[in-house]
Amino acid sequence: MQTLLLSRTDVESLLNPLELYPALKSAFGEYSLNRNIPSQRARSILPYENTSAMILFPGISSNIPAYTVKVHAKFPSQPPSIKGVINLHDIESGQLLAIMDSTYITAVRTGLSGAIGTHLLARKDAKKIAIIGAGVQSKLQLQSLQYFRQISSVFVYDTDIEKARSFVQEMKEEYKTPIVVCNSLAVAVNDADIVISATWSREPFLFSKMLKKGVHITTLGPDEPGKCEVSAELIQKAIFVCDDRQLAVQMGAIGGVGLSEENIHAEIDEVILNQRLGRTNDNQITIYGSVGLAFQDLVAAWYVYQKARELNKGQHINFLE
Repeated sequence: MQTLLLSRTDVESLLNPLELYPALKSAFGEYSLNRNIPSQRARSILPYENTSAMILFPGISSNIPAYTVKVHAKFPSQPPSIKGVINLHDIESGQLLAIMDSTYITAVRTGLSGAIGTHLLARKDAKKIAIIGAGVQSKLQLQSLQYFRQISSVFVYDTDIEKARSFVQEMKEEYKTPIVVCNSLAVAVNDADIVISATWSREPFLFSKMLKKGVHITTLGPDEPGKCEVSAELIQKAIFVCDDRQLAVQMGAIGGVGLSEENIHAEIDEVILNQRLGRTNDNQITIYGSVGLAFQDLVAAWYVYQKARELNKGQHINFLE
């Protein structure tokens, strides 16, 4: 009963986002059609300020003979801010097939999932991007979105100006797209076609008066109760799409500003299957609120596991000895 152990370095060497994308997009449709067991998140605060532990389970998809349980801890002041592992089990026997670092997997699958929602809901000609929160996830959102569409300019804002400058410097080395630091949130979003926000905020900071017609917003920060980035009045004026209705109310962008399931237009998997459920004209404001779902961990972990076996990567241990 051997269990494969994979470090972050192992996972980074094995996970190709472009190869993962088709399986991840297909799994969204599967989640819409065959949701026999809901995706669940169990969370507990920890003794230190703004810290928490969370479990995402069960990661299930009908075409993968395994399931995942992910254990995460969040320490915003300690880099990396998210730490954890994914446990991959055989679906029939429960055998622990692998334990792998979850930080890179979570970042990549969230980046791809967010970009899928952004690309589906934004106007076809949307090219100017505002990045709010200059962290790892914003970097991956930008990288992932460039797989799907051309970007003409990027405006970056973070409450920590030095962090924003470092983000811009790093991204400029990778891309030819003009990327600039903005001294205020208002300047960053004023002319943006797409706003991507990934912060730790517990107060809304995006309001309709700040944005132009036809803008799309992807909000990734709210993934725990009480976190929010987009105001209630903006959500009520927009077409709001989430990844899971129940979780969006329990701990996502909807619940974070005191709204209910009535304010949710559709789930992104429904839009993937029927794009008429998304944007229907260029003047609409669209919002994608992603909490992150366990099946996304499974798709990525299964891909990494198969690659590791093929290339003979990682170490093995028998926990039953």
